[in-house]
Amino acid sequence: MSKQKRIAMITSGGDAPGMNSAIRAITLKALSCNYQVIGYHGGYNGLIDENYTELGAHQVNDIIHRGGTIIKSARCPAMHTESGILQAANSLRKCHVDALIVIGGDGSFKGAEALSAHWSGQIIGIPGTIDNDINGTDATIGFYTAIDTALGCIDKIRDTAQAFERTFVVEVMGRDCGIIAMEAGLASGAEQIICKELIDDEQQFIAQLKQDVALSLAQDAAHSYVLVMAEHSLSISAQELAEQLSDFTGVDSRSAILGYVQRGGAPVAGDRILATQLGVEAVKQIELGNTGIMVGIENAQVTTTALSDTSDTQARNVNFVARLKEYRL
Repeated sequence: MSKQKRIAMITSGGDAPGMNSAIRAITLKALSCNYQVIGYHGGYNGLIDENYTELGAHQVNDIIHRGGTIIKSARCPAMHTESGILQAANSLRKCHVDALIVIGGDGSFKGAEALSAHWSGQIIGIPGTIDNDINGTDATIGFYTAIDTALGCIDKIRDTAQAFERTFVVEVMGRDCGIIAMEAGLASGAEQIICKELIDDEQQFIAQLKQDVALSLAQDAAHSYVLVMAEHSLSISAQELAEQLSDFTGVDSRSAILGYVQRGGAPVAGDRILATQLGVEAVKQIELGNTGIMVGIENAQVTTTALSDTSDTQARNVNFVARLKEYRL
């Protein structure tokens, strides 16, 4: 009688709404294939420490709507060391794991690549990050919810900006990718969108920005003005930019940093559906015997990309900047 296949999963790095939906889909699909399923707690830390829980239908049936991740997530400095990687590989062997599904972003996939050099089991990646900065998929789990959360906050800030005739600089997350700023800015009707992909010369960009804001306010003194700014897009903070705008225009300018609120909350329908599709597909790829790949969705079709290629985001950046320029009014 053949041994029952054992599938493990981790959620790694920053949490993203929809991770629980992916955990549910993986578990239910794997159980239908007569696989045993375990979840390591706290990302690669749980893997190294052999801290895991067996997952069944009872554990995942009522989690599709919940934010966060029931198996917790964390960053793992040990995975940047040879000893940590070897310890993780030994843990997988000791726990008789046949396949590992990694739900996370760029750093998590780099850890999976490093692990594959010391462990012969299958490794499948699922893109789970609000930043949507992974090559090989049109969207990552958590992105749709982060946009919706940011949009709701920007709309509320607009109300205050209108009431006080102020300028607001709203900083959104995205790590080193400006796509959250782009999407939230377009959806909210922001007057300016600031992301590093649009900036060739920062000093020139800021100088022109001040002129644009001053001109707009001069044309309509009762006009509110909202700038949506991606984190790390400038060498100055959102607060410093707001102060400079106040000094230049003479109009009260304030900053608002949305921060971690964008990573929380119940996942919207788009993230629940995406996570379910990718979770099921990850188990299918294990059935096919594949390894070292990430599953994604491109042009409404399920795709696979080598984990080594998922960090190549140059083409994605060119594409989304073109979209921003096309749809900016």
